[in-house]
Amino acid sequence: MLEKAGDRMLGWLRKKRRGEEAPLFCSAVVPAAGSSRRMGGENKLFAQIGGLTVLTLTVLALSRSELVSEIVVATREEDLMTAADLCRACGTAKPLKLVVGGKSRTESVAKALAECDPRATLAAVHDGARPLVTAEIIDEAIRKAAVCGAAAPAVPVKDTIKEAGEDGVVTATPDRSRLFAVQTPQVFDMDLLKGALQAALDAGVAPTDDCGAVERLGKQVVLTKGSYENIKITTPEDLILAQAIWDAREEG
Repeated sequence: MLEKAGDRMLGWLRKKRRGEEAPLFCSAVVPAAGSSRRMGGENKLFAQIGGLTVLTLTVLALSRSELVSEIVVATREEDLMTAADLCRACGTAKPLKLVVGGKSRTESVAKALAECDPRATLAAVHDGARPLVTAEIIDEAIRKAAVCGAAAPAVPVKDTIKEAGEDGVVTATPDRSRLFAVQTPQVFDMDLLKGALQAALDAGVAPTDDCGAVERLGKQVVLTKGSYENIKITTPEDLILAQAIWDAREEG
């Protein structure tokens, strides 16, 4: 399957060189089927910020993008009805679908991609637990991916990073000036991403993000401007920070 995925990438490159680009149609895929283990048992997508759930805010943020054509949310089967009610309450004018996700993030994204509109030329994969992303961040990544095939927002890391072994002994200190914290949405040519994810699934590989799956095929990913406010809700402390960011925006 890795060979087939590589063929898809080569086909995409050839089409780019010939100028055979289809009209931009970007499907936003939202993996939201995680277990929220680090939230102490609370489903982080149903936690509230400013009186709205994390999932609601995420869908609304994607709805504000000029370049997102539709939204597809992959959630756990037991959360499907609750998520559907929340999505309906958003009142977005963009087409919105819900699907049952898989056991892993890669499976969930792959299942959501299978339900995207056939016209989709790009896929923007955005964490369900990143509710504070802005339309500007989304659209910049989409525009860049439309040109180069793979793009993702990122911010320079603030802390010094250490590599260490299992015994806790430091083995290396990477140059911080070359390190970035990658965020979402991560945007890709649709065929390229489908092939990359299938290749990862076939190989039993679990990339920590979708860029990693594409990088396995040798495709370069271009970083765009992210924001330190575009945080991912992972632990209860993140909710406190997210609420503070929300309050500051409301006051501003």
